Amino acid sequence: MSEIMFQITEYSDEELCALVAEGHREAEEELVKRYFRTVRVCARPYFLTGGDSEDLIQEAMFGLLKAIREFNPSRDTRFKTFAEICIRNCIRSAVTHAARNKHAPLNDSVPFESPMLGVNVSPEELYISREEETERLDRLERQLSPLERKVLKLFLLGLSYQEISEQVGRSIKSVDNAVQRIRRKVAGGFGVFSES
Repeated sequence: MSEIMFQITEYSDEELCALVAEGHREAEEELVKRYFRTVRVCARPYFLTGGDSEDLIQEAMFGLLKAIREFNPSRDTRFKTFAEICIRNCIRSAVTHAARNKHAPLNDSVPFESPMLGVNVSPEELYISREEETERLDRLERQLSPLERKVLKLFLLGLSYQEISEQVGRSIKSVDNAVQRIRRKVAGGFGVFSES
């Protein structure tokens, strides 16, 4: 085992996977070290509803561990390719699941007019509620730059940072900065845009 520890950095990814299959924990740790940057790069363009970048990195790490444990060299695929596919699949699955849960209150709700709730919302109250929401959104939009307005509309449609970046012709980092500025403005008193 000590001989393996001494030379572990010289093994190829595929050789390390074979060692992992034999139960060598050090080989798994070496692969995790080698691919941690890949995990971060794969997670960076995504947004996890109700989570943060560390949550996405954790999901991506699950994908990497799955790749390490399930890699089959007989399939004539490089480990790097297989790992990236597993990492991205785990991230996409987490993002999709989080987005689905975000809308659960809407999907499980009962209309205002439902006799089950015994609530009768008058047309006037419904109109006033919609007017107040429209007014809050209008006030927020007046506080946003043209780029922030575009980013907000696309973000609320559920587009990823990558997709928004392509739509507005800016880098993903620029899109992320715009989203952060919008969040700060909303936190300043508009209450219409949250991470959940």
